[in-house]
Amino acid sequence: MPMFKALKLCPDAVVRPPRMAKYAEVSRKIKSMMLSLTPLVEPLSLDEAFLDLTGTERLHGSIPAISLARLVQRISDELGVTASVGLSDCKFLAKMASDLDKPQGFSVIGRDEALDFLEPKSVSAIWGVGSALSSKLKRDGIATIGDVRRLEQSDLITRYGSMGMRLHNLSHARDNRPVDPGGITKSVSAETTLSEDLKDPDLLRAYLWQLSERVSARCKAKDIAGHTITLKLKTRDFRTITRSTTRDTPTQLADVVYHAAEPSLSSLTDGTAYRLIGVGLSNLIPAKEDSDTGDTDLFDPNAPNRAQAERAVDAIRAKFGGEAVEKGMGWRLRNPE
Repeated sequence: MPMFKALKLCPDAVVRPPRMAKYAEVSRKIKSMMLSLTPLVEPLSLDEAFLDLTGTERLHGSIPAISLARLVQRISDELGVTASVGLSDCKFLAKMASDLDKPQGFSVIGRDEALDFLEPKSVSAIWGVGSALSSKLKRDGIATIGDVRRLEQSDLITRYGSMGMRLHNLSHARDNRPVDPGGITKSVSAETTLSEDLKDPDLLRAYLWQLSERVSARCKAKDIAGHTITLKLKTRDFRTITRSTTRDTPTQLADVVYHAAEPSLSSLTDGTAYRLIGVGLSNLIPAKEDSDTGDTDLFDPNAPNRAQAERAVDAIRAKFGGEAVEKGMGWRLRNPE
């Protein structure tokens, strides 16, 4: 639920702002622990990753399930954070298993039981099936993964194109995507689906700032910066609108991301109601390869001062927590009136 709506329902609620700098710090420590088990670690976000433990039994003297149980215990003992584990022989099933018993769950889906397990599950449980496609599938009489499996591959492709092939494979528990330890991150983005359609320009700008901070924190945690900033909006009828701008100088700063995307947002806040807003950075490079990650801008003389202020805020939040300093726009979501 968006904070502005929660505060309308409960005006006296005490709100704790997110602590993105702290989350990034803990995420780096957890990733280091994961890498002690296997070099094949593929981060999905600050708090989620795939690990491939194939062939590690001899190294750790234990099967993967025990190695993962020890990892969870170590995370708890050293960082005070709980973790949930999903264990299986492919990404799709491991992801589903990880969501079965949160928080602090540990679930295993074996190869022999996979088809029976998937049979009654809703089509919305398939990775990549969002609300729009889920509704379409159900209108077509396809409500469960078992329903998908009973259709011919050619029929699924005819109806749903390339997604039809994905539906066919995942409904049969086939997912041959390897765990990619990282190659190159192609983009970093954040988005939020609103619980009610929103057309208020000021609230949309407040969300854009919040999302810009999330993207910035993830880039800073990964020591990367990007040249291209993309705004994403989705209307109530599921029409997606994107606007991109590319800078000569890469950035990882929330201030730069926001100010690059805000003009496009302003041009699109014409009374249209939006159900989703997002922002992302792409065309990425390692930040250490470029000493200027958005701190200067020939066309914006105030950019260096804002960049210096943002880095000072990062340092304060890392020491005292995310609520120590907050930009005025962040308060807009908690005080919509």
